[in-house]
Amino acid sequence: MQTRFTVGIEEEFQIVDPVTRDLQSSVSEVLASGRELLHDQLKQEMFQAMVEVGTEICENVSEARGEVVRLRGTLAEIVGRLNCRLVAAGTHPFAHWLKMDVTDDDRYIMLTEQLQEIARSIAVFGLHVHVGVDDRDRSIELMNEVRYFLPHILALSVNSPFWEGRDTGIKSYRSVIWGRMPRSGIPDAFTSWDDYRSFVDTLINTNSIDEPKKIWWDIRPHPKFNTLEFRVCDMPTRLDETIALAALFQAVVAKLSWLRSRNLGFRVYQRALLAENRWRAMRFGVHGKLIDFGKGIEVPMRDLAHELLEFIDDIVDDLGSRAALQTVYDILENGTGADRQLEVYRQTGDLKSVVDYLAEETLRGVPVTHPAAT
Repeated sequence: MQTRFTVGIEEEFQIVDPVTRDLQSSVSEVLASGRELLHDQLKQEMFQAMVEVGTEICENVSEARGEVVRLRGTLAEIVGRLNCRLVAAGTHPFAHWLKMDVTDDDRYIMLTEQLQEIARSIAVFGLHVHVGVDDRDRSIELMNEVRYFLPHILALSVNSPFWEGRDTGIKSYRSVIWGRMPRSGIPDAFTSWDDYRSFVDTLINTNSIDEPKKIWWDIRPHPKFNTLEFRVCDMPTRLDETIALAALFQAVVAKLSWLRSRNLGFRVYQRALLAENRWRAMRFGVHGKLIDFGKGIEVPMRDLAHELLEFIDDIVDDLGSRAALQTVYDILENGTGADRQLEVYRQTGDLKSVVDYLAEETLRGVPVTHPAAT
């Protein structure tokens, strides 16, 4: 079994006006003032009110935490100097996508030409976690198996209950919006790296895509790096939750790899079955039930989450991630980001108060010298 399961984290943030609390199209100014500090770790996205930062390759989640603290703090200072606020959540509580400015970039212009209203409406924000896997065939084997756990981890991450000023009744409405995209959701299983590459080549040769990165599954092998890229999660508001989710992905990959090294592979389930659990996760978060396919019964999501933590328990000390994973227990006991947003709205009846709460929680535990005026 490989001994290194490196971690890389990409976080997508909202740029918000501190007065109106609406999204603010200021990413060009953020890039102009932030390149000298963050270099290639700072990236534009499709919308002018969205900005992404990505860590360096980290040896463990402790190192990743330091990177995320630095990136969040630096980005908040850059945004603050432009008199804007940084917000982390899967959707903005009341912004309307029709009013959002698309970034003037050939890639995004082409995407809107191809996908039309679908592309223009995907004003959603996610967390992407890369876990290093040094063998391409092994990465496909692990991707096939780890798909089973994607709904469990999505349920822990749900953080987008509002859309365009409405309580949607869905804990991860980001998943609904992103699900309009082609080549999204949970992928099929593949027999090998060559089988996967044949699939990609077919899409390219038939002009379905022009590059592998236009496959937007919940998990995918990165086309350039030896990593599995997890894309299923809503953007967490709290720093500790980002690190916990990254630790969970890393630990699952490491445990499944450990099993494979002993010829103890995990069962591979049909995509359609996994999609049933994915729906339950996005609808209910930690408060619903998922299907235990081995037993053929419904089980409270919290019970399956505790089983998942037990499944990885014998490997987390080697990874150095036990402390980071304590946040998962907190989510199971006290609720998700979506639950907290809904509680603020229940208490105040005001979505602007929800935005204020998100802005404050985004920087919880993050030192910032020059935050935006409020």
